[in-house]
Amino acid sequence: MSEIKFSSEEKGVLAHKIKEYFSKELEHEIGQFEAEFLLEFFSKEIGAYYYNRGLYDARTIFETKLESIDEAIYAIEKETNA
Repeated sequence: MSEIKFSSEEKGVLAHKIKEYFSKELEHEIGQFEAEFLLEFFSKEIGAYYYNRGLYDARTIFETKLESIDEAIYAIEKETNA
């Protein structure tokens, strides 16, 4: 798996959400640097779990669609004497 990277804009949005969470839920103020540091930690240490779950979910959808296509192909199959 390649390293999880976010654009500057995405980092800003995510860091803001982290700061907001700390403020509202933990009643603790943190700065932009601390929020970005936490984001980097979460991305490095936890991100792979979310990434893998996303792949698993995508694979499940793909397999479901593939089964549906397979059924549709069998449905249009013509009868033969063989």
